[in-house]
Amino acid sequence: MHFNEAIKLAVTAIWAHKLRSFLTLLGVIFGVATVIVVVSLIEGFNRYVDEKIADIGTNAFSIQKFSIEDFSSVAAFDEARRRNKDISLDDFAALKAARGGAIRDVGAKAFQSGELRHGSEVLFEVRIVGATSNIIDIDRGEIAEGRHFTQTEEEHNRSVCYIGADIAERFFPGRSGVGEEIKVDGRPFQVIGVAKALGSVFGQSRDKYVTLPLSTFRAIYGSRRSIFISVTSTGEETYLDAIDEARVVMRTRHRLSPSEKDNFGLITPSAINNLREKIFGTVQIVAVGVTSIALVVGGIVIMNIMLVSVTERTKEIGIRKSLGARRRDILKQFLAESTALALLGGSVGVAIAYLLGKLVSTLTPIPTSLPLLAVGVALFVSGSVGLISGVYPAWKAARLDPIVALRAD
Repeated sequence: MHFNEAIKLAVTAIWAHKLRSFLTLLGVIFGVATVIVVVSLIEGFNRYVDEKIADIGTNAFSIQKFSIEDFSSVAAFDEARRRNKDISLDDFAALKAARGGAIRDVGAKAFQSGELRHGSEVLFEVRIVGATSNIIDIDRGEIAEGRHFTQTEEEHNRSVCYIGADIAERFFPGRSGVGEEIKVDGRPFQVIGVAKALGSVFGQSRDKYVTLPLSTFRAIYGSRRSIFISVTSTGEETYLDAIDEARVVMRTRHRLSPSEKDNFGLITPSAINNLREKIFGTVQIVAVGVTSIALVVGGIVIMNIMLVSVTERTKEIGIRKSLGARRRDILKQFLAESTALALLGGSVGVAIAYLLGKLVSTLTPIPTSLPLLAVGVALFVSGSVGLISGVYPAWKAARLDPIVALRAD
């Protein structure tokens, strides 16, 4: 028997018992759909972190009061809060002075929540950012209109601001906000530029902010606060060297001995991804493992139905054997049928999972992504489950004595 003939017989047998075949497929459909939905959520989350959270700039890293590891537990955070020092402008100046080796540029930021007002429009809980003039280049910010403030404006405490897309849309709908005046916590500022929209992270807008020159920000909100320092390397090949140079500068500034742990945070994309793996890695494995149980259940259902099918078609098997069908022909026929059932269920499961993923990402801020590799693996696994589940029923059918089979009712 040729392979094509075995497939035709399998399709004919499946179509002849449509309702039973559909009920058999449900186990595989739900199993594959569940696994694929979980995988697409995990993959979507990982890509989301890479694109919107771990992406902190080209060859860039940041230095701040706390490290990623300090947030791994309550005890670790309490210890870091007691040990770590504020990051100061003197630290920023020391890192700027270290430029010329692997370090290309250094910028600084500080944050505050406040109120914005323009005419009768008021926005609360707006992120107010104090930044150096070069931070837009380090963070790879894109300007929609106008410009960012200059170093001269920063040095002279100018009352100018650079606003996010949400602020511009709310205060200046359908027109340019450049040149207009807004009030930041009651103080007037001239809008000199509007940033290109960044979108949201887990439903929280990234465009609801206003950026002021760092000197102006510190004059208004005080200088006794920890700042965030952004550092870039001269190239990808010098990235690790720049991290080492920055660490040496900071440890020297904080007078740490070689045996003492860093009392500051050095944040890199790999550090963020490592924390993600530490927190969600086990969860991912367990989630995929638990949902895969549904596939095992689907395989058991297929085996059960195929055993019933062998019993029902005993006479058919006897006739085929009496006409010259060999054991391997019968084996092929039933293996093809069980594999076809599983592959069909797997295909339907993948389609359902894709639609569910699209629905989830449309209606909620939860990101999803369905890689082609996952689809291929799902179909391979479902086909393998069908093949393995059909081995015993096919072997039982192939071993039937043709005379005994012909006498069956």
